[in-house]
Amino acid sequence: MAQPIQWRPPARAWREEDLRDLPEDGNRYEIVDGSLHVTPPAEDDHHELADDIRMALRQAAPEGWRVIREIGVRVPGGNLIPDVTVLRPGAPRGRRWAEPADVALVVEVESPSSRRHDRFTKPALYAEAGIPAYWRVERGDFGPVVHRYELAKGDHYRLLGTVGPDDPVAVTEPWPTTLDPAAWPR
Repeated sequence: MAQPIQWRPPARAWREEDLRDLPEDGNRYEIVDGSLHVTPPAEDDHHELADDIRMALRQAAPEGWRVIREIGVRVPGGNLIPDVTVLRPGAPRGRRWAEPADVALVVEVESPSSRRHDRFTKPALYAEAGIPAYWRVERGDFGPVVHRYELAKGDHYRLLGTVGPDDPVAVTEPWPTTLDPAAWPR
């Protein structure tokens, strides 16, 4: 009987190239300060909300801008995978990992398994990478709530405002559009 292959983590900090060797099992594998962070697959409601946000942004996008689901973003000390990423015109195509200079906005949809990561770890790393805008989306009792942040002086985000499900708001990031969470799944 053949012995099962025994997997071992690297004897050093995790690197981007190590992610290629991990199974494609639906888990999200990210690197934070050289440590592997694994998030279990999200439920269908999470994906449906992220898809609707992506489509709303994509339909309003000026020519040349791209709105991508789950593309990796390089950050200091690691690699993260936002739910939605807005890439600037001219950003290279055919890449698994985007450079922060090519990213205008990242959006994270909270799940119970990602709440702390989406509220604390990821915004700090996105800000340190210089990504100008961050949205964190919660599923509230009455529908989605979007917390909008912009990069402030230094390497942290400043809250621009919160948009509730019955509260369409004109926004300027990443381009002028109306944000209407009431149109997204509740």
